[in-house]
Amino acid sequence: MSSAPANTETWTPIQWAEKACEALMAKFEPELLPPDRFHYHQGVFLSGMEKTWRETRNDKYYDYIKRWVDSQVLADGSIKKYHPDELDDIQPGVLLYNLLEQTGDERYKKALYTLVPLLKSWKTNPSGGFWHKDRYPNQMWLDGLYMAGPIAVQFGKTFGESEYFDMMTFQAILMEKHTKDSETGLLYHGWDETKEVKWADPETGRAPEFWGRAIGWYPVALLEMFEYLPEDHKDKAALVAILQDLLISLTKFQDEATGLWYQVVDKGDRPDNWLESSCTALYVQAIAKAVRLGYLDAKYMPYAWKGYQGVIDTLKFDDNGNVVIGNICIGTGIGDYAHYIARPTSENDLHGAGAFILMCVEMSLAQPAAAQ
Repeated sequence: MSSAPANTETWTPIQWAEKACEALMAKFEPELLPPDRFHYHQGVFLSGMEKTWRETRNDKYYDYIKRWVDSQVLADGSIKKYHPDELDDIQPGVLLYNLLEQTGDERYKKALYTLVPLLKSWKTNPSGGFWHKDRYPNQMWLDGLYMAGPIAVQFGKTFGESEYFDMMTFQAILMEKHTKDSETGLLYHGWDETKEVKWADPETGRAPEFWGRAIGWYPVALLEMFEYLPEDHKDKAALVAILQDLLISLTKFQDEATGLWYQVVDKGDRPDNWLESSCTALYVQAIAKAVRLGYLDAKYMPYAWKGYQGVIDTLKFDDNGNVVIGNICIGTGIGDYAHYIARPTSENDLHGAGAFILMCVEMSLAQPAAAQ
């Protein structure tokens, strides 16, 4: 690792977003991203890059996204390699909307019609909740809302297929109902209605812990859905209340010293628990976006600025001057406390970088901290 460039303390949030985009672009040239699969790891990073492009209009970001999508989406709208029974492989389809809008190329529309209608026949638990993936029968995971919610609601608005509005608001409400802890206001990582999987509580079917990043995907997804959901939709008010309650609850668990949040959110007093950057980035993004869009009082912005600065304070640079985002928990299934605490961390992995870029772009749209 090398020392930071001299002027980093003056970099704006959008400059940090650009630095992260460029670090990942350098990591994955000339092969673009790992080309083996159409998957949310690629999708969340490129979603952040797309938002960076919208703010900067720097075409190198748009071109990078398009090159990756074009390496995956074939001329007939089929997708080269994805798992049609895993919500994780639906999410990258959100990148198709902007490419369709910019180019008018019908294959992007065909690809959306390849992906999103799969949800109409998705396997569900007895209450109608989507299985996270085929090999996890009856399991709902919090991050599933990020994988399917935004793409489906945008599909409904873009193509006039309003049944997707009700479909995804139902999923969001069902998920919160069965994962929410009334004492803390936090959401457990998942829920198995049949209570058959080993991690499920025998009474409630809930996962045993509040895992940081899983909780983060849920409000980020809701806020993306709100951009396309009709204002007068029957479930909008209930979802706004859910969003507010969750984000306010999260502020109570922010680490006072660093501004970060813990891997297992409610157990910061345990010596083996550790501060994790990707969940922090997602919480910051969601708080700041909720304030910007009027869903949360501006008095909560100091939590976002403190979390943002906390993540920035952890950053390093490699010998080529590229930013290094660390303390990112690797991809993680549901388990007990020891399971989460033992998870390895990575640097500049795709979903961690994606979370960081989403945070930075959103903070670039916020009022400066001094104005709070």
